[in-house]
Amino acid sequence: MPGVRDLDYTDEQIADVLTFVRNAWGNQSTGVSSELVTRIRSADASPAYTAASLRATETDWSPLIQGNTLNGWTKLNGEAKYQVAEGVITGITTMNTPNTFLATDKMYDDFILELSFRVDSTINSGIQIRSNSLPEYNNGRVHGYQVEIDPSERAWTAGIYDEGRRGWLFNLQGRPAAQRAFRQGEWNHLRVETRDDHIRTWLNGVLAADLIDSMTRSGFIALQVHSIGREEQAGRTVEWKDIRIRELN
Repeated sequence: MPGVRDLDYTDEQIADVLTFVRNAWGNQSTGVSSELVTRIRSADASPAYTAASLRATETDWSPLIQGNTLNGWTKLNGEAKYQVAEGVITGITTMNTPNTFLATDKMYDDFILELSFRVDSTINSGIQIRSNSLPEYNNGRVHGYQVEIDPSERAWTAGIYDEGRRGWLFNLQGRPAAQRAFRQGEWNHLRVETRDDHIRTWLNGVLAADLIDSMTRSGFIALQVHSIGREEQAGRTVEWKDIRIRELN
């Protein structure tokens, strides 16, 4: 099967086509650049990984949760509850509070993030990446890229939403394999890669989102407990475990 390097078009022509196709599915964001196409051509010319390189990088991972402590994390915006036990963080929904975020104190730019999550089928959640909370922006409202956790029928888990700013950047319309990848009521594995202006997500090994956007290059990682509107949704949970990160710079 031909790769990007085999196409008999200029990088500018390929970038224009990719932008048109992406926008046709309703994913509005920064256009695909010819520079990105050039990088992809180069990467496509040789294998991205070898067995030796994978073994060498395994030691570069850092856990974001160790034991039963939330040291290194800070709760922002809302009053939903978080607790940790045996390496599992549990977020608990609470009435009459806005979206709540448990954010890393450290900022990250280019990285690979892996984790597992399990969510109650009646609530919404997400994982913030490259996000910020600034006093001068809506009184500190958390804003930035969110990797969606969506157990509803539309099944947009691992799509990319711009929390507190532009809304959906990359939903999963027209990506049935990614929509089917979500496992209701079970632990799901998520992988997120950010490199320069390129953000990709995988849900249980299936490529879900592939976004080019340059608005924010650095920020914290945060676990969201979404606000709720009905009493019967109170006390529902979303869980995260095996959270680890590999910085790429």
